[in-house]
Amino acid sequence: MTKATHQPLSGRPAQRAFLHRFANPGRFLRLSRWLFPALCAFSGIFLAIGLVWALLFSPADWQQGDAVRIMYLHVPMAILASAGYATLAVCGVLSLVWKHPLADLAAVEIGPVGAVVTALCLLTGAFWGKPMWGAWWVWDARLTSVLVLFFLYLGHIALIQAFDDPQRGYRAAAVLAIAGVIDLPIIKFSVSWWNTLHQPDSITLTHAPTMPSSMLLPLSLCMIGFATGFAALITGRLRAAIMETRAQQMLTRRTRPLSEAA
Repeated sequence: MTKATHQPLSGRPAQRAFLHRFANPGRFLRLSRWLFPALCAFSGIFLAIGLVWALLFSPADWQQGDAVRIMYLHVPMAILASAGYATLAVCGVLSLVWKHPLADLAAVEIGPVGAVVTALCLLTGAFWGKPMWGAWWVWDARLTSVLVLFFLYLGHIALIQAFDDPQRGYRAAAVLAIAGVIDLPIIKFSVSWWNTLHQPDSITLTHAPTMPSSMLLPLSLCMIGFATGFAALITGRLRAAIMETRAQQMLTRRTRPLSEAA
């Protein structure tokens, strides 16, 4: 970790200075010391309000009934699954192009969390699909592309651990993360490109939401709460990874003189 922080960063001087500023593990630990509890607090507040509102006070759908309440967990998990993988791809670019020392550690910590989030997306989708479609699973374009995303997460985790040299694992996983980004637009536009059972997106950038504010507001609170919780979890895991790396380096330095003396 100490050596990696002194590796030169390619690109324009402004880019090098900006990336180098956030490439220092010590600076990240100082920043995350207050950022981590702040994210946890925001997540707890938004989720407490959003989930209570969603589960107890938001109206049932005229067609889906109370089964629509699964949406308040399923939609945030679906968004975070794609956003998490996009972040993996960004980490891959930072690692391969700029040799950012924290990018590989961040990718290691994002992968398992993203896989769990994607699994929750698939699981809640199955519980939602059973009363709506009469089946737990259909080979729908949206469902299948999300399943592919789950396997991409698992492949990323496996590649990191597949090599004795960690740097080779980081590089292989970074390439997979960048290549796998092609699945994200397929997930997003699958309901438009193909005739699928999955309903169209209720929230888009080009049209007004198709759901009433009594559902949209608690859903927005849940989305913010889960997003900040996701960020808090990654921040905490990355802090732990950096401190573990530092502890291993200190242990190595202490045991090296003993081995040389022997």
